[in-house]
Amino acid sequence: MRPPLLLLLLGLLPRADGRGELRAFVVAHSHMDVGWVYTVQESMHAYAANVYTSVVEELMKGKQRKFIAVEQEFFRLWWDAVATDTHKQQVHQLLQEGRLEFVIGGQVMHDEAVTLIDDQILQLTEGHGFLYETFAIRPQFSWHVDPFGASATTPTLFALAGFNAHLISRIDYDLKADMQKNKKLQFVWQGSPSLSERQEIFTHVMDQYSYCTPSHIPFSNRSGFYWNGIAAFPDPPKDGVYPNMSLPVTNTNIHLYAQTMVANIKERAAWFQTSDVLWPWGCDKQFFNASVQYSNMDLLLDYINKHSDQFGLTVQYATVGDYFQAVYSRNLTWEIRDSQDFLPYSTEPFQTWTGFYTSRSTLKGIARRASSLLYAGESFFTQYVRKHPASSICKCRALKQLQSLRWAVSEVQHHDGITGTESPKVKDMYVNNLMYGMFNVKKLMASIIFDMINAKNGEVYSSVYNNNSGIPGVTDVDQYVVVYNPLSWNITTFIKVSVSHLAMSVYDELGHSVPAQVQSSAESHSTYDLYILVEISGLSYRKYNVKPLNGKQSAFIGRSVKYKRKDVTRADQHSRQLLPVVNDCYQVLFDQNTNLMHSITERETNQTVQLTQEFLEYHVNGDVMEGPISDNYLFAPNASAIPVSKAVGLEVVSGNLMTEIRQYFYSNVTSQDYIYAVYTRMYMVPEGYDGKLLCHRIEQEYSVGPLELNREAVLRTSTNLNTRQLLYTDSNGYQIQKRPFKAYVNNTVARNYYPMVQTAYIEDDTTRLMLLAERAHGVSSQGNGQVEVMLHRRLWNNLQWDLNYNLTLNDSSVVRPVIWLILGAKAVTNILYRTSGLALEHRPVVMFGALSDKPKLPGQLQQNSVHSSPVTVPPNLHLQTLSIPGWKYSSNHAEQVHSIRRGKQKQGDADFTRILLRIRHLYEVGEDPVLSRPVTVNLKSLLKGLGSVMVVEERSLTGTWDVNTLKRWKWKTAQYPSKGFSNGTDTSENCIVTVHPKEIRTFFVYFQGQ
Repeated sequence: MRPPLLLLLLGLLPRADGRGELRAFVVAHSHMDVGWVYTVQESMHAYAANVYTSVVEELMKGKQRKFIAVEQEFFRLWWDAVATDTHKQQVHQLLQEGRLEFVIGGQVMHDEAVTLIDDQILQLTEGHGFLYETFAIRPQFSWHVDPFGASATTPTLFALAGFNAHLISRIDYDLKADMQKNKKLQFVWQGSPSLSERQEIFTHVMDQYSYCTPSHIPFSNRSGFYWNGIAAFPDPPKDGVYPNMSLPVTNTNIHLYAQTMVANIKERAAWFQTSDVLWPWGCDKQFFNASVQYSNMDLLLDYINKHSDQFGLTVQYATVGDYFQAVYSRNLTWEIRDSQDFLPYSTEPFQTWTGFYTSRSTLKGIARRASSLLYAGESFFTQYVRKHPASSICKCRALKQLQSLRWAVSEVQHHDGITGTESPKVKDMYVNNLMYGMFNVKKLMASIIFDMINAKNGEVYSSVYNNNSGIPGVTDVDQYVVVYNPLSWNITTFIKVSVSHLAMSVYDELGHSVPAQVQSSAESHSTYDLYILVEISGLSYRKYNVKPLNGKQSAFIGRSVKYKRKDVTRADQHSRQLLPVVNDCYQVLFDQNTNLMHSITERETNQTVQLTQEFLEYHVNGDVMEGPISDNYLFAPNASAIPVSKAVGLEVVSGNLMTEIRQYFYSNVTSQDYIYAVYTRMYMVPEGYDGKLLCHRIEQEYSVGPLELNREAVLRTSTNLNTRQLLYTDSNGYQIQKRPFKAYVNNTVARNYYPMVQTAYIEDDTTRLMLLAERAHGVSSQGNGQVEVMLHRRLWNNLQWDLNYNLTLNDSSVVRPVIWLILGAKAVTNILYRTSGLALEHRPVVMFGALSDKPKLPGQLQQNSVHSSPVTVPPNLHLQTLSIPGWKYSSNHAEQVHSIRRGKQKQGDADFTRILLRIRHLYEVGEDPVLSRPVTVNLKSLLKGLGSVMVVEERSLTGTWDVNTLKRWKWKTAQYPSKGFSNGTDTSENCIVTVHPKEIRTFFVYFQGQ
C-alpha cells in the first residue's frame, strides 16, 4: 500500500527547516557579578562559594544533571580557598563526563562597550590559562548574556580564541522584537570586515526572556522555578530559609508547573528556525542551594518526558555546548551579518543605556592607566629575565607582583565594573585592587632598574599618579628620571615632571644637554612643570639627570601672559582680534573678544577649519514621578544641552618648545571659581628630532567638576566641516564603526550617543577632525559639523531600585581627562591616528630616583641605560603582548591531558622559559595604499636583543590551542554552502610570519639556553 504522499514528505525528506519534535535544553546557570552591588568578598561569603560547593555535590547525585560555570574569578577563589580534595576530584570527573561545562572561561563576563581590546584579551587569557593548566580544558562557547549592547570586536576575539558559537542577549528592544518575529535571532557574524569569513562565528541572540527563567506562574503569587529563593546578604540564613522560595513541586501542582514550562518553551520555539529550544534555568545569584533546585526540577523534567505525547515536546538537562551541537547538526543555511554592532542599547523608548559610556570617569581613567602600566611592566620584566638570567631579583615574587595587576585589570573589565554601574563600595574595591597592583608593578620596575645599574645605595620613588609625583627639594643627592618606552617603535615625546625650582638643567647619560622647558604649574602655586624632550627606541629606557642650575645650559623658561576675562554673551562680532599660536603643523587662532578658539589651519595644505569649543550641560530629571530619569546606566536628557559659562579667562604660557593655552570657564563675569578648564598644549620640535607625531597633535587636558546634581557635562566642538552629521567611533580600540545620525520618536539625543574607547572623528570630503582619548567617553554628533564628548556625570534619583542598591551616581569628583586632536587631510590623519592613539594609550613610564653615591662604572651605566638592542616593528604593526605568563602547562595537548588525568600536574615554580608574544596589524584592507599591505616579520631578528630564538609555536588568541590542531565549526551560509571545519591562519615557517590586515597573531617563543 502506498503511504500517503504527505507522510512521505514529512518522514523521508530531510527537514530543511530543522523542525521536528520540540526539544528543550534546560541550561542550569548562576549569573554571578564580579562586583556590582556587593564586593567580591561579600558575594563569596553570602552565596558564591555555596554555588560551587552545592552544585558539585548535587551533580554527583544524578547522572542526568548538568550545569554551566561562567566567571572564573569566583570559581578560582572557591577552588583555592574553599574546595576540598573531594570537591576537586569531583570537578575533574564532571568535566570529563561533560556535565559541568565552562563557558566563556574568562575571569569575568567583560563589558563590550567601554573596554579596550587588550584588556578583553587579558581577562580571557587569565581565565583560560587557569582552566587549561588545571583541567586541560578549553572553553568553546560564549554566554555574553548581560553586557549592555554587543560590540563587533567580541565575536572576532571569540573566534580567534577557538570558540564555535557566540551568545548575546541585550540588544535594542525594537530590533529584538523584529528579529524574533522574523526568526532571525541566529546568524553567522563576520565581526571584522578584513578578516570576514576567516574569523566569523555563529551567533545566537537570546529571546525577550533573556537569561532568567520566566518567574511568573499562574497558580502562585510567588515566582516559579526558583526553589532556592533569593540570595540573602550579608550572611546566609542559619535555617536555610531564603526569601521568595518557589512552591515545591508536589503531586497536586506538578501538572500546573509542567503546563507553565511547556507553554513558555512553545512560545520561544516559534521565534527560532530549529526545533531546539534553549531554556535558561537560573538568574542572578542562583544555585546557592543546588539540592532544592535539582530535586524539584528532576521531578518536573521526568513528568514532562513521561507525558511527552500529550505535551508535544521533550526536555533535558543540557550545557550550552549540547544546545549548539544540536543546532549545528541540523545543517541549516544561515544568514550572514556584517561588521555592524548592536550599540547603543535601549530597553524602552526612554530607557537608553548610553549614560554608562561616561559614568565614573575617574574609575575608567584609573583602569586604563593600570592596563597601560601592566603592558609596560610585562615587557620590561620579560626583557630583564632574558638579559639577566643570574639576576638578584626573585623571579617568582616578581611574577606575583605582575599577577596582582593582571588580576585587578581583568576584574574591572566586568560589565558592572569599568562601566561605572556599581555601588560606591564596589567602585572602591576595584580602585583599591588596581592601585595595589600598580604599586607592585612600579616597585618591580624600580627594583629592576636598580639591579641593572648596580646601584647599592639610593632609592627609586615613583608614584602611580604621575601628576602628583615629582622631584623633591634639591639636596646634594643626584636626581634622575628614568623613562621607559613600552611601545615597539622609536618615540619622540615630552614627559612632564614637577620640580621646585625654575632654573633647571637636564642631561642625558653621556652628559649632553637635553631640550627642556620649565614653567609655572597650572595645578599648583608651589611647584613648576618641567617638560623634557625624550627620544627613546622601542622597548627601551633612558636615564636623565635633572640639576638645579643658573647656567647657560638651563632649560627654556615659559613666559606667561594673562588676558582679561571676557563676557562671551556680549562679544563684539564685528571687531574681531585674533591671537595666533603656531607650530610647524598648525596655526590655532583664539578670538580675543571671547577667549575661545576660533579656527585651526593645517599648515601643509593651508586648509583652515573654523573650530570653536564650549562646555554644555544636559539637565536631567531625578524624580520618577516627573518623567524619565538618568542613572548610572541610562541617559535621559529632558532638553537640549545648555551652555555653562558666560565668561572665559585666558592665560598663554609660551616658550621655545611648547605653548600652553589655559582657558578658565566661569558661570559669570564676577564668579570667584571656575567650574571648567581646558589646557591646550602645542609642541615645537627642535631641528634634528623626529617631531611628526608630536607636532601633529593638539593636546587638551580638561578639568571638570564638581558638578551640580543631575547634570551631565559635555565638551562640544563645532566646525564648518559639512559632515552630514555622520560620526565615526572606534569599537574597543580595534576597528571603526560608522554612526549616521538617526531620528527617533523619543529620546533622539540619547539614542545617538555611542561609546568612544579610543577614537572618534568627523569629516567632510577632504578634511578630518580626529579625537583620541585615554579613557572611554560617550560621544555624539548632534549637529552638522559637530562632535560632543560627555566628560562627567553627577546624578541622583528616587527610583526605589536604585536607592535600595545604592546605585545612584552622586559623583562629586573633579575629572581630568585628556584628548588629543588631529586635523588634516584624510590620507594624513589615516597615517597618524593609529600610532598616535597607541602613543596616548601607552605613554612612557616615568620613574624618579636619587643616587647618593655614584656607581663605580660610568661606562657600564651608560651602556645599560640605553638598551643596546631595541625591539621595533613597522608602523602598521603593534606588538600587543610581550610577557612571561608563567603557566606550567604543556603546549602539547595530548601530554597536558595525560598529565592532568594521571594527577601529575606540574607543581613548583612557574615556567619562565615560555614567552607570550602577540602581534596585531593596525589597518583594515584597503584603508591605506601602503599601510594596509600584509607585513612579513622575521621573529628571530625582531627579538634578537632578547637572545637567540629556538622555537616558535603559533597559538590561538589565549594560548590554549596549537593553531595547527584548531578546527572550528564552519556553519553553512549562502556564501559558503558546505559545512565543515575552518582553519584560521597560515602558520609560520622558520620564524617568518606574514601578518595580514587586522590579524592578531599569538605565539609562544622559546630561546636558546633555556
